[in-house]
Order: sequence, then C-alpha cells, then structure tokens
Amino acid sequence: MFSEELKNISWEETTERIARMTDADVRRALGKSRCDVNDFMALLSPAAEPYLETMARLARRYTEERFGRTMSMFIPLYITNACSNSCVYCGFHRENPMARTILTPEQIENEYRAIKQLAPFESILLVTGEHPAKAGVPYLAKAIDIAKRYFSNIKIEVMPLKAEEYKELTQHGLNGVICFQETYHKENYNLYHPRGMKSRFEWRCDGFDRMGQAGVHSIGMGVLIGLEKEWRTDVTMMAYHLRYLQKHYWRTKYSVNFPRMRPAQNEGFQPNCIMTDKELAQATFAMRIFDHDVDISYSTREPAYIRDNMCTLGVTTMSAESKVNPGGYHTYPQALEQFTVSDNRTAKEIELRLKELGREPVWKDWDASFDLFCSKK
Repeated sequence: MFSEELKNISWEETTERIARMTDADVRRALGKSRCDVNDFMALLSPAAEPYLETMARLARRYTEERFGRTMSMFIPLYITNACSNSCVYCGFHRENPMARTILTPEQIENEYRAIKQLAPFESILLVTGEHPAKAGVPYLAKAIDIAKRYFSNIKIEVMPLKAEEYKELTQHGLNGVICFQETYHKENYNLYHPRGMKSRFEWRCDGFDRMGQAGVHSIGMGVLIGLEKEWRTDVTMMAYHLRYLQKHYWRTKYSVNFPRMRPAQNEGFQPNCIMTDKELAQATFAMRIFDHDVDISYSTREPAYIRDNMCTLGVTTMSAESKVNPGGYHTYPQALEQFTVSDNRTAKEIELRLKELGREPVWKDWDASFDLFCSKK
C-alpha cells in the first residue's frame, strides 16, 4: 500500500531538495527523454522558471505525439451534497446548516436527459458528498445503471470504498474513479479533515491501491492546491504516488488534476498559498514532460483564458458547462454550489473555441479515440 511507501518519503527533505535544484539540474531534466521524480522536482522548482518556454514546447510536442490534437470532454453531475465529513474548506461539511439534497432515481434520470440536450456528452462524472448511509454503494449502483442508458463512459468521485465495492460497481458499468488525496502532508492532514471518514489519512491514501486491485479502468488523482504552503512538495508526492500506481497496476490509465483554492469571500478557510497562473502552467508542463501518457485534466473552476491557453500545452481533458450543485441541470438549478465555476461558457461555445485553437473535442471516452490515433502511427 502506498501509505507504507510514503513513510519513507520525508516531506521536509523533499521540500528542501526542490529548493536546492539548480539551473544544471533543470537542463539535465530537459535533456532526458524519460524523467524520474528527481527530474520532476527540478522542472517544478523555482530554478526552472527561466525555462518555461522550452518546457511549453516540450509539453506540446509530447502531448501531440501521445494524444494527437484531441480534447476529451466530460461533464460532472452532483447527485447529493449529503456529507458526514467536517473538511474545514468545504461548503458541504456536516456542520453547515444547509439544505441537503439526495436526488431520487427519477431526478437523476431527468438530469441525464437535460445533459444530453446541452451537447453530445458520452462521458459523465457522478459526484457525491461522502456519506456512507445516504450515498453508499447501492445508491451509486442505481445511478450507474441508469447512466448506462445515456453515457458510454461513467466515472465517480465519491468517498473511498473497499476493493470489493469498487469491483461491484465496475460490474454495473463503472469505468473510472477520481479521488483527491487533498494533501500528502500527513502531519497536517487532520487539521483540514478533523472528523468523519475523511479524517483517516491511510484509508484515503490506500484507496487508490484498492481501485487498482478491483481492476478499475481509469484512476484520477489530485491535490488541493492551497491547503499546504509548499504546493510543489504536494505535487511531487503525487508524482511519487503516480509512479507507484503505474508500477503495481500497469493496466490502469491515470489522470491528474491541480485544483486551485481561491481566497474565501467571507470568514471561511483561507488558502495557505495561492498558486499563480504561471505556476499552474509550470506544474502542467512539468507533469507532461515527466509522464507523456498521463491524462491532465482542467475543470471549469479554471477561467476560460487559462483553459484556452493550456489546451494545446499538456491538457487533454476538460469539463464543460458544469453545474456543481446537486440537480443543477434540471431539478434544482439554484441550489448552493460546492465551489464557484469560473468558465461559464456553454459546451457548444467551448467546442467552437477548441476547434478555433486546433483541438478536436472528443465527446466519447478518449481511450477509444486515442487507440485509433495510435493504430495509424
């Protein structure tokens, strides 16, 4: 399990190693066709900032060699905001006296129908709060069963499950799972997740192993940028985790995310660091140079200008016309959102813009499109 591997990777030493990276370390990493985690740290370090244009060119080249000029499109659907956790940064936390919504099977199907009216989406991400009693495996299985009538690629972003539960959901038609570790800094993890199942660091961290053991087709990972002051260290830990998973579950496809926290507008949780647009670009370039095969995803929490600029420079998956509240497409369009969407364009507007930028939006699972691309090489 990766939580055991992580015990051998010091947060403090990793932070220091990144800070000590030199111009020579960066140039050495840029000269390699395959990078290890040490090279990744160099590319992620402040020493690499003068080389961002070179990194951007490499990121574009590796992306087009591996994925062509396609952009896989998906849409999230929040089916419940019931949650038993107390994450200090999340509006869905259990102490928040908000109305809780649990969509019925009929309401879920109405959401699916509404989504299909927006664009020819074939890839959907079902999202829930983490509540075992109200959003457990039977509820998810029913939502997946209905989704199969409308979508060819079904993923979930839910609480970490047991391996046998992931296996059960794959038998219902589940294709992939997305789970954010949020932060790999174990010593601080419970400051942000004090109560609920999410307070169990090892259970969440080892959930990715359980996904691999269950034969889940694709696994998505991410750290929440802003929880920790040293975002570079957290992203490096995710790179260690990615390499570990690729070694142990090599049949699985992987994706990574860099969701950025914004300053709270009220008395809510304030990020411990703010990742700039330039730093987001650097992290994206570094990840693509580090791993030519991993899917890099940008959600609509990023503004349109960032998504437009990065769509040719490493990003391979995007959400579009997202609603981040339960039933947001049809049933409850005005409900409380989990976070603020920055890219408010319609899916059709995003499709048009991507084509103007030389990308071909792919509405079905990108795996099939990519396999076809590879067979022609």
